[in-house]
Amino acid sequence: MAVTGHEEGFRRLYAQEAETRLGRMTEHLLQLEAGGFDAAAVDTLFREAHTLKGGAGVVGFSDVAGVTHALEGVLERMREGAVALGSDLVDTLLDATDGLRELIAVSLDGGEAVGRADMLITALRRAAGVQAGTEEPAGSGAALPERTVASPPYEPPDVGPTRTASSGDGAVQAGDGAGQARDTIRVGVERLDDLVRLVAEAASAQLRFGRALSERLGIDPQVFDEFRQLSTVLADLQNKAMRARMVPVSGITAPLHRAVRDAARALGREVVWDVRGADTELDRGVLEQLADPLLHLLRTAVAHGLEPPTERLAAGKPAAGSVRVSAMQLGSEVVFVVSDDGRGIDAEAVRRRAADQGVDVSGVDDAEALSLVFTSGLSTAPEVTDLAGRGVGLDVVRATLERVRGRVEVSSQRGVGTEFRLVVPITLAVLRCLFVAAGGQRFALPLQTVVTALPPPGGSPPGGEGGGRPVVWLGQRPVPVSGLADTLSEGNARWSGDGPVVVVGGTARLHGFRVDALLGQRDVVVKGLGPLLPHLEVVAGASVEPDGSVVLVLDPPGLIARARRPRPARAVPARAAPGPREGDGAPTSRRPRQRARILVVDDSLAVREMQRSILQRAGYEVGTAANGDEAMADLVEAGADLVLTDVEMPRLDGFALIEQIRAQPALAGLPVVILTSHGRAEDRRRGLLAGANAYVVKSVFDAAALLSIVDGLLERAP
Repeated sequence: MAVTGHEEGFRRLYAQEAETRLGRMTEHLLQLEAGGFDAAAVDTLFREAHTLKGGAGVVGFSDVAGVTHALEGVLERMREGAVALGSDLVDTLLDATDGLRELIAVSLDGGEAVGRADMLITALRRAAGVQAGTEEPAGSGAALPERTVASPPYEPPDVGPTRTASSGDGAVQAGDGAGQARDTIRVGVERLDDLVRLVAEAASAQLRFGRALSERLGIDPQVFDEFRQLSTVLADLQNKAMRARMVPVSGITAPLHRAVRDAARALGREVVWDVRGADTELDRGVLEQLADPLLHLLRTAVAHGLEPPTERLAAGKPAAGSVRVSAMQLGSEVVFVVSDDGRGIDAEAVRRRAADQGVDVSGVDDAEALSLVFTSGLSTAPEVTDLAGRGVGLDVVRATLERVRGRVEVSSQRGVGTEFRLVVPITLAVLRCLFVAAGGQRFALPLQTVVTALPPPGGSPPGGEGGGRPVVWLGQRPVPVSGLADTLSEGNARWSGDGPVVVVGGTARLHGFRVDALLGQRDVVVKGLGPLLPHLEVVAGASVEPDGSVVLVLDPPGLIARARRPRPARAVPARAAPGPREGDGAPTSRRPRQRARILVVDDSLAVREMQRSILQRAGYEVGTAANGDEAMADLVEAGADLVLTDVEMPRLDGFALIEQIRAQPALAGLPVVILTSHGRAEDRRRGLLAGANAYVVKSVFDAAALLSIVDGLLERAP
């Protein structure tokens, strides 16, 4: 029989609630295994199973109902004292919770998994002391045939006054069987995201309105009580909207505990599990991203860190090792600490492995050597197992932390233990940023990655004596420095000007960037740049300012990677002698893209990077410049086969650039394409009169059309 949309909504709601209940059951089972029999915990497990069984019957999940009925039987026998608690029994019950997740997923898709359900029921009945072909054991209540369920009315889950987010459609929980109103509501995450976005846009519109009053009418908006009240309400609304996405860390502790327990059993370790700060809240998206790195670190702690019980006893330690996860909020960040009291990390072994991979480890002390564990592919595991030593090292942790604009640090002492600290923003939607000026533009740097800002050194580049890369000193540590504008434009990283230096930290790396000025700090709503900009390693997103302008939010790990990337010197290409043009009666040949260099000129980094991405994917070599002056210098130094330029730019605009190009005999025949937001007929005429070969308006920009124009012009180029 077909399932109606209404029934489907209840099934999905049941699945969401079941996931929460199964997570709690897993945690209770692990606590029972670690702490011994506890009647209250067993009662709680029984109630959870009972509620799951009732709900499964209501929504028609017969396989789930059959398994939960058998699970009830085991828990009832435990309450009676007829079944002894032990690791084997916990294994069976944990397998049942895993199996229920699978069965619910299959049932939700309209399928059946009778074989899996029967296997689970058989295992549970055996654990309860029921022999094959017999009914329920005495004292367990009226017998029910296997896979036949007579369920009580469905009991909604007792989730308490917590915020809950799910990826399904919103569904309201109303009524709990006792006539009391529920105080929770399930809302789709997409709706929460829309709410956050709309609130941010409302706040931005209010700021723009205040600016308009001030600039156009000369009225200070703060003199109006209504305007101040609106500002306060919008700020409070934005805070409440952001907190609606927050979830507690406890949402992932059960599977982490389970992973540690399973790893310990597989390797013959004894582990004491400890979680602190489980009620700490952060953005759901950030927490989901952290689940895998935390899992990897915990398995590493068990496999690499903890010694076997006999080795621990010989070293004067308890037989059971300690593995701890703690979380706490510090300002706008959440700090996770994963620690163990195992053998620690052998810094010398890390140095040897790094050297084998070609890493220069000369002069690297033990503290710096520990940071090398985040090097891709580096593993000190003595042997390959299912849990460690497969060449997939802690670089996966580093990469994930950088995706969520966080950082990870490690400290270790031989024979004492190891500690990893993961620092992440509470949310990715709103970031506290440091605003800087560089190259005539404003940029934002996530504040949690800013280590320090140093005043202008005055006069000469800091450090760098002997002709090497400039450096600044943090204590006894030299930190290399590059110009931020130079790095963004991928020019040769060099020191220019006399502005302050902002030191940012990636994962185990520090780098300084000279900027023109520090412009202050504030919270910004970060938005993605969309599908047109898929490969911007230095850009984390963008923010719309109160005046409507767009400020790029930079990605420090990407900046550091670009600044430290070797840039081979580019040879000036030999210019071909003029040859016959199309229409002269001689055949023309298509110029290979690999030999053609295009210079992109635009004062917007986002536009430059978009054009660079399109052209490079098409096979062209691409250079960039932020204005006409830089473009002319680049053309003199490196040459080009085609120029793609904007019009409105500082220092030397696009029209003047074309005029200068046409005035140079060596460049007079160079194809030039204008790509601009100016679509008026007079602008088009001016561009073509200046000497442009093509004129493209950004509002109707199309990548395929641009490539067609570029290809055509290069085919006709001398």
